[in-house]
Amino acid sequence: MKIFGLAALIAVLTSSALAQTAPPTEAPPVEAAKPDAAKADVPNASDVLFEQPQMKNVAPGTTLTYGYLRRSGIEKAPFGPPLDDRIKLMVDPGANPDTRTIRVEMFSGANRFPAGPFTDMPGNPVMTLFLEHHLKDLARVLMANPRYIKNAIRKSLRENATVTPVKATFKGRTVDAWRIETRPFVEDRMKDRMRGFDNLTYVFVTSEAVPGELLSIEAQSKNPEGGELLEEKLSYDQNAG
Repeated sequence: MKIFGLAALIAVLTSSALAQTAPPTEAPPVEAAKPDAAKADVPNASDVLFEQPQMKNVAPGTTLTYGYLRRSGIEKAPFGPPLDDRIKLMVDPGANPDTRTIRVEMFSGANRFPAGPFTDMPGNPVMTLFLEHHLKDLARVLMANPRYIKNAIRKSLRENATVTPVKATFKGRTVDAWRIETRPFVEDRMKDRMRGFDNLTYVFVTSEAVPGELLSIEAQSKNPEGGELLEEKLSYDQNAG
């Protein structure tokens, strides 16, 4: 399966009491870059996330492991029970030096979810997998049109995301990274129907120093009292492999 760019990501998306569980892998700490780094040209968020050959720095034979956490404080648990699991990408050679063929193990045991394989991928499919899974559950809980939610996320990443150069910690060293934040629904004309999810915030952290370039993704929404409506995280497991 080939995926190129944000438009193809969106095509994939359309096809388809608070637990105290600790996340399997904490998102890496990040801090604002020094002023000289901040002067660098700031790229577009969708270009960083979906238009780069992120897998070029992953050697065939490598397994990339990501910790996944989902929990919600909404009564009667419409998102299901807390989920603390793993997503693994087994990387094989692609047709050219910058692409890879990727087999996927998405969650384990009874949580196993069919995904992949992805053939001759230049980008990291774990972002597609995370967003596909997230969008499906969000649309179901909100009883909303998934196409409308998808279009809002797409527009926000293209036009309204904040891209900030930061420093992140990767395997004990400091690396240059991009922190991308967007809130697709805060000014949405339909936000009154979002049942509190109009403040849903997405944060991505990427770095070319990391295999597959993705350090973390977080989707989070809180109610006015500070309780979690949804917390969903994906983090590169720096201790695996």
